[in-house]
Amino acid sequence: MGRQLFIIVTCFIVFAACSPRGRGQVTKEQLANEIDIHSLQHPYLFFNDKDKHGIMERIKTDPECKTIYDALLAEGHRYLSVPIQEPEPQHPKHTRYVGSDPAEEYESDIEEGARTLAFLYQMTGDEKYAHKAIEFAMDIADWPDWVNPAHHFDIIYSRVWPWNVPDDRVVFSYDITAAGKAISLSTVYDWVYPVLTRPERDKIRNGLMERAITRVRGNYNYFWWSTAYKCNWSNICYSSLGLTALALLKENPELLDVVAEVDNRMDTTFSHIGEDGGWQEGRGYYGYMMRESVFFMDALKRLSNGSENMFRNKNISSHPLDFELYGLTANFEDGGGYPVGPTAMVDKLVNETDSHLGAWYREKFLGQGSEIFDLIWPRTGVKPVEPEQKSKFFRSVNWAILRSSFLDSSTVTVACKAGYNDDPHHGHLDCGQFIVSWFGVPFIRDLGPMRYDEFYFSEDRFDYPYASSAGHNVISVNGEQQIIAKKKNTPWLKGIGGDILKFETGAQRDYVSMDPTHAYPDKQLLKWRRSVILEKPVTTVVFDEVDARPGAEIAARIHPGVGVESARRPERGARFGSNQNGEYTVMDKYVYMSDQRRHNMAVIPLVLDNSFTLVQGGDPFVPVTEDARLTEIPYVETVVHAKATTSVIATIIVPVKNQDDAERVVSGASISRVGEDVQVTVNSDSGNYKWVFEKTKEGYVLKN
Repeated sequence: MGRQLFIIVTCFIVFAACSPRGRGQVTKEQLANEIDIHSLQHPYLFFNDKDKHGIMERIKTDPECKTIYDALLAEGHRYLSVPIQEPEPQHPKHTRYVGSDPAEEYESDIEEGARTLAFLYQMTGDEKYAHKAIEFAMDIADWPDWVNPAHHFDIIYSRVWPWNVPDDRVVFSYDITAAGKAISLSTVYDWVYPVLTRPERDKIRNGLMERAITRVRGNYNYFWWSTAYKCNWSNICYSSLGLTALALLKENPELLDVVAEVDNRMDTTFSHIGEDGGWQEGRGYYGYMMRESVFFMDALKRLSNGSENMFRNKNISSHPLDFELYGLTANFEDGGGYPVGPTAMVDKLVNETDSHLGAWYREKFLGQGSEIFDLIWPRTGVKPVEPEQKSKFFRSVNWAILRSSFLDSSTVTVACKAGYNDDPHHGHLDCGQFIVSWFGVPFIRDLGPMRYDEFYFSEDRFDYPYASSAGHNVISVNGEQQIIAKKKNTPWLKGIGGDILKFETGAQRDYVSMDPTHAYPDKQLLKWRRSVILEKPVTTVVFDEVDARPGAEIAARIHPGVGVESARRPERGARFGSNQNGEYTVMDKYVYMSDQRRHNMAVIPLVLDNSFTLVQGGDPFVPVTEDARLTEIPYVETVVHAKATTSVIATIIVPVKNQDDAERVVSGASISRVGEDVQVTVNSDSGNYKWVFEKTKEGYVLKN
């Protein structure tokens, strides 16, 4: 019996250590037992006096760290002579309309100056740095409002709130901009504390209390971001409050209740990261969230001697950087397909989670560090290991990225997605979207995020090509566009979108099947199933099965990523696009594309039992900004008039040597019926391929 009890207790302990938290909600009483407030001596948030020796040793022995530190010394020399502006520049009320904000530029410089000088004081012991940092910190504390003007009531009120946020939110006195200032000022307070006079200390405390803590403490649920657990704002704002409370614990130990609240709320947000590491807002906003979160996470772990280790949350510890690596080129929604850092955050996550994949991502894609926390959180010692599987399906967000190689740019990467149109914050109406990248160029592109204007987060954003399905590589029937699951002051619509139904990856081929039907109002488009195939290394096929009433106009739209001039409106009726990043030509039966290095691709549509027309067009676009100019976002559509309920369009995207070679490949490409199945063929220098799609009750699927 005793042995059985031992086994049961041991299993419980192991389970608790591996679970997201290992116990229930954290309380301030628990934290009081874990954090010895009375023994705290500044600096203590990110390093203490003993740790400084390790930082200085890295600066002496590591060339990268020395380069960073030398740059900080040069910047510090400048900051010692930067004057406080009196009066401070004023924020324009409509900062996103005018496009520039001298007050924001000034404040950012003062914040960075305060942090740089405070850090140099800690590293050198020279009080001239501390006194100038204190001067900047006093100025920050005196700013009457830390909130971005774009987030004041008159502008932000019309925003469509993300998931789990009531429509009636009206309190906007703390935002992600204020959060950034709170993190900066708390850090400076910790680092210059030994030099502060009592009035200086209390002045900075005043700023942190009045601009951060007392605005939110006890009033959490009045802020829209407080329960927006699928939105980056939630953890950004909470992390700043938690770090501020930790910085003030010596003077205000009662703020342990804020630390507990932040710990619990951030853990809830982390529970909404996919078990595979996916984040619906996109990679850029995942990176932004984690960049700000790790400040509190690291400080809390240090002060609690490891008892409160948020890095052990299973959705962080198991896949901290998978989304950032595999999602390269997946420029969906408002989050980018580019390498996402910063390097210090990535190093911190890698070291805390022992992620070999993350270490490889850091080594291959992020380059040299450049800022203070690259010295505090040094380059990882975790062994970098390239993952054997190059393609990935993020089931949690319905993204799939198909590739042969991470590093060989001569191979094609195809990023595609289904998913649900239930992110009115950063999501786009892009269910069914795909991107084809080759030699680092998106030959078929996603428009990515536009420069935010004041209406980008209201319902108006879904009339902009950047967010609407008109600006994506999807299907429309009689011009019908995808719909959003949430509008202002209206109930959520469930099930608006669809899933990736099948994902297969192998050495020679990747295959995705999806059903985006319910992203539409179910009036014109009756059914749509899309298959995407990557025949490795370079040949792509997109196979669309569309149900609509006979006579309906079906359009399969793509957005060229070469020859696109975004700064001016092209001449109407032009069949040719050309600029410094390449060119494309719309022919009768295909589209010929070339990048600036003369890598050429043919986009070849094939329609079963029907004719088609290639139509070149453009969506006019003018943001609501002072310097806006009318531009036209070019697209090419394969247009078919339905003869029967079901229409089939196959699009082959294949490299070619030149335009003569393209003509040869086009002439040999075909689509035909084989009994009830559909066969697509193409012969090119990249390979001779035949794909057979079997008719099933649910729709056409690729035969193995």
